[in-house]
Amino acid sequence: MDQALLDAQHIVQIAAEIGVRVKQVEATAQLLDEGATVPFISRYRKEVTGTLDEVQVATIRDRLVQLRELDKRRASILKSISEQEKLTPELEEKINAVQTLSALEDLYLPYKPKRKTRASMAKEKGLEPLALQILEQGRMDLEKVAKQFIDEEKGVKTLEEALAGARDIIAEHINEHAETRAQLRQVFEKEGRILARLISGKEEEGEKYRDYFEWEEPLIEAPSHRVLALRRAEKEGILLLDLQPNEERAITLLEDNFVHSNTKSSDQVQMAVKDAYKRLLKPSMETEIRMLSKQRADEEAISIFAENLRQLLLSAPLGQKNTLALDPGFRTGCKLVVLDKQGKLVYNDTIYPNEPQKDTVKAGSIVLALCEKYNIEAIAIGNGTASRETERFIKAIPSLPKSIQVVVVSESGASIYSASDVAREEFADYDLTVRGAVSIGRRLMDPLAELVKLDPKSIGVGQYQHDVDQKQLKNSLDDTVMSCVNAVGVEVNTASKELLSYVSGLGASLAKNIVTFRNENGAFKSRAQLKKVPRLGDKAFEQAAGFLRIRDAKNLLDASAVHPESYPIVEKMAKDLNTTVEELIKNEELRKQINLKNYVTDTVGLPTLEDIVSELAKPGRDPREQFETFSFVEGVEKMEDLKVGMKLSGIVTNITDFGAFIDVGVHQDGLAHISQLSDKFINHPTEAVKVHQKVEATVMDVDLGRKRISLSLKSEPFGADSDGKRGGTSNTLSEARSQRPQRVATRKPITKVEKEAISEMGKDRKNDSKFSRGSSLEEDDTNQPKERKTKKTSYKKAESFVKRQQKSKEEEAPKTGGTMADKLAALRNKFGK
Repeated sequence: MDQALLDAQHIVQIAAEIGVRVKQVEATAQLLDEGATVPFISRYRKEVTGTLDEVQVATIRDRLVQLRELDKRRASILKSISEQEKLTPELEEKINAVQTLSALEDLYLPYKPKRKTRASMAKEKGLEPLALQILEQGRMDLEKVAKQFIDEEKGVKTLEEALAGARDIIAEHINEHAETRAQLRQVFEKEGRILARLISGKEEEGEKYRDYFEWEEPLIEAPSHRVLALRRAEKEGILLLDLQPNEERAITLLEDNFVHSNTKSSDQVQMAVKDAYKRLLKPSMETEIRMLSKQRADEEAISIFAENLRQLLLSAPLGQKNTLALDPGFRTGCKLVVLDKQGKLVYNDTIYPNEPQKDTVKAGSIVLALCEKYNIEAIAIGNGTASRETERFIKAIPSLPKSIQVVVVSESGASIYSASDVAREEFADYDLTVRGAVSIGRRLMDPLAELVKLDPKSIGVGQYQHDVDQKQLKNSLDDTVMSCVNAVGVEVNTASKELLSYVSGLGASLAKNIVTFRNENGAFKSRAQLKKVPRLGDKAFEQAAGFLRIRDAKNLLDASAVHPESYPIVEKMAKDLNTTVEELIKNEELRKQINLKNYVTDTVGLPTLEDIVSELAKPGRDPREQFETFSFVEGVEKMEDLKVGMKLSGIVTNITDFGAFIDVGVHQDGLAHISQLSDKFINHPTEAVKVHQKVEATVMDVDLGRKRISLSLKSEPFGADSDGKRGGTSNTLSEARSQRPQRVATRKPITKVEKEAISEMGKDRKNDSKFSRGSSLEEDDTNQPKERKTKKTSYKKAESFVKRQQKSKEEEAPKTGGTMADKLAALRNKFGK
């Protein structure tokens, strides 16, 4: 099929899936094919796309990739069958119609080159005609007919051997029947149950999986974290996993499809049905559905990881302040560094305020002297070993100016950074401890700028991150970092090459060229000067310029998110008001006089104009929240200090499907189960909390032996509604099912593996080293530019084709609880986008 028609079909299909107009998807696809990035399209091409947001643009991009990959496989299959001279018009139409890989492979299965099978050997013995006669299930003398196929030279010595061979051929036919496979797939997926059994002798080794030694539940209800935990236990040789469908239902389905009479031939077909199911279909379906469940679990876990990462990256920055940072320790002391407002290292030392030296007098005098000499405005303390002790020491220093903010900062990933090539390149003459302390201080000043230097997987906000598809994980996390960096904007004259590499249109090579040019020629004085950077051409400039800031530029717009292509519009606005761009930025009353409709053109509409005026009000504004100082409860520094009922200040460090991990300052994160996160019923922890959120938690239980802390964020954690109820909403299976179809229905107690198998969560701090639908294109010509010229493609044929396939597509596709639009809406609601 012509690729242009295929693309047209894909565009129609995607538009239907995400609930937007075909023209919106068409325009977005063209921009993507031209090399535009997701942040650029969603921010600076709103008129072209009909104001699609980042999630929608990214979904279009990803679906196009998926569907085009499917096209490649389709073409390969068509070529293979054609070379076998078995491609009929009917088969070709079917192959061109299917829209899922599983359905495509089902159609290809009978023609797929295969090793010798029982059926192929039976065919070599000349038993295929017998199989076909039996399959017709007409009235005949079966024994008489079958005896005609006895041939000792071919290896058919008896009547039973002839019938057995024929059954093998029929069984393979049943296994390769595409419609039947699609139906059976639904049975396995919708009605299958996942069973876990302990491997004999593995009780002690698999202690953390004890809750799953005899485990069974509907696969469709198993949450992502449990699916991944069970698979991990299987991989470790602790558990045996099995997927059991409703076998009676499965056999009945096969008999309904293939047993059509009550004859001796039918008896043979029935025997073939059972053999096909047990020997061929069941193993195949189990493997396929297990893989599908893994893919879905991966998607959920990666989604949670990406959102946790987004929240962490967009944490409130302290800003440009002279900072003293401490990497705490006991015997080896506390590594101390001083950073200027730009995060440059200006001094380093080691002090010993803690055991065993406990030289608080000398350490205190050093800190005071440094605070005075370098006009220190904030002190950052890593939250690892000796964190609370060091915090207590700092706050107890006599005469320490109260204006200095003392903040405990997460060290997660700091040790990985300190040993990285990035750190070695910047601090070649300093050891790992100095680099780690610098990272702690910079993380306080600007979390985003510092964390982009780390592999996102090392930050520690993922759920079973090592068990999920690593390529998919990397792509998702890279998208998240890129989204955050471009949402905030980057100061080109101070940014590291790592930060610049995530700017739309740049990448690692151009980022390095920018830094090299800056070092050799001094600070950039304008955005236009970026065009002088080697290999930074017009396309890269178009994609990147709007996200780069030059704060001291002569043109004030260079410090804003107004794209250079829109400068003439701003200049005309100022000219029409007889003022300057500078005055337009300063004077709100002048901006109120702007009539945006006067500036609508063929390429610029109200969405862009509204963005421009909004940006003029606060040029280069930071979308992140304002920084607020946080302190843990004094006197509570270790698990032994905890008492049931205590109210503690804490910070959410991680979010999973089953709850949130919270740092309460005792070197061990506590867990607030989803049932303890809110007074009302919630479907997911992200509805109640977010990473790095400051919370007030109540201690529910403390297990010193297993280092477990149970917390609650409910207003009355020990109240009447805490016993199996949340806000009057029962947690019974039936009620939860009605509220959360195809999700985990019950609020089952948190299992050991859910607590222990996530190595990146609930860390022992002592050992911690360190998409609403997009609006359619406006119809009001006065408010909206004319539609962008796109490739001349008629979508009528594509739309007709897609509509014809909807029914068959729905039958072949697993029912996962809603359309793509529903899923996108749920995603936005879930994460507050």
